[in-house]
Amino acid sequence: MIRVISIFLVLGFLSCKNSKNTDSSEIQKGEEVEIEDAKGFSIIKFENYSILKVNTPWPEAEDPFIYLLAEKDAEIPEDLKYDQKVEVPVESMVVTSTTHIPALEALNEEEKLVGFPGLNYISSEKTRKLIDDGKVSELGQNENINTEVLIDLSPDVVIGFSINASNKSFETIQKTGIPMIYNGDWTEATPLGKAEWIKFFGALSGKEKKAEIIFSEIKNEYLKARELAKTSEKRPTVIAGSMYNDKWYMPYGNSWQAQFIKDANADYLYSDTKGDGSLSLAFESVLEKAEAAEYWVSSGQFTSYEQLFNETEHYKRFKAVREKNVYSVSLSTGETGGVTFYELGPQRPDLILKDLISIFHPTLIEDYEPVFYKPLK
Repeated sequence: MIRVISIFLVLGFLSCKNSKNTDSSEIQKGEEVEIEDAKGFSIIKFENYSILKVNTPWPEAEDPFIYLLAEKDAEIPEDLKYDQKVEVPVESMVVTSTTHIPALEALNEEEKLVGFPGLNYISSEKTRKLIDDGKVSELGQNENINTEVLIDLSPDVVIGFSINASNKSFETIQKTGIPMIYNGDWTEATPLGKAEWIKFFGALSGKEKKAEIIFSEIKNEYLKARELAKTSEKRPTVIAGSMYNDKWYMPYGNSWQAQFIKDANADYLYSDTKGDGSLSLAFESVLEKAEAAEYWVSSGQFTSYEQLFNETEHYKRFKAVREKNVYSVSLSTGETGGVTFYELGPQRPDLILKDLISIFHPTLIEDYEPVFYKPLK
């Protein structure tokens, strides 16, 4: 009887021990980081590691990516499943989109950048100084990254973006053993959703609290500007986009760009449309619907009315053109010609919104100097 009791006690002890080892929830309780506006990622923070989940690395992605961000010597549950492990805080990195640069700079992490594909696209003065000092290496092109240079740099992580599941450069990088993770900030449909991806970089750099504070400040400024715009009784009509190969490409009404126009208290004439990418319209169709539109914003690569008319004299039929109410982001560029709107804009939607309010409702924001949107010369 004593032997039987002893056996049961031992089996009971082993059963409890095995149960505890296999159930990671019993070891640590994670705290979910508050993500207010972004839909494409989530972060669960534990004592010395975090789980970063990227839901939409590209549009219509079938499966999310799970990344383990672990401090050195962190104890990780044996049953934890993930796609890639990255040691944090990251000390060196490669990013592949100019939209990543402003987040690094806001967190004072730009000096961790060691490589980038297409250095001339970067506009920021702070990062350009690092480039001029030889601290950031050229990696070629996103679709064909120079893996030899990348291996020599040996970054802690490569942060990539992709339009679909097929990216040979990133597949090659992963084979080298260098950690590669996807950033899907560009898939977000709302201005504040894009801006909140600074928390993605906060998790990598160990500056989660600072990232939260920065986003909170941006969001508060955006919401204040939106409320200010509502005080205007006038709601001007607006069109956007531009011609390319005989087609006028116009943002859909549910797009990131259209949301700014709505929040600036203006009437976007294509607000009732929905879809991904851009509307592709015949010139005659746009002329019929938008000839009397009061403003035309985001007019492609045009920087002057002369360029506009060299393209076609038919543009003169638009009221916005005749009254010199055409605004372009292509007039604001960096030292090497990169358009600052495409770099800084997604991280600072508050500045974009203020630009548009100053255009549509000039009496609401007096003596305002636009950051991105400038009138054609």
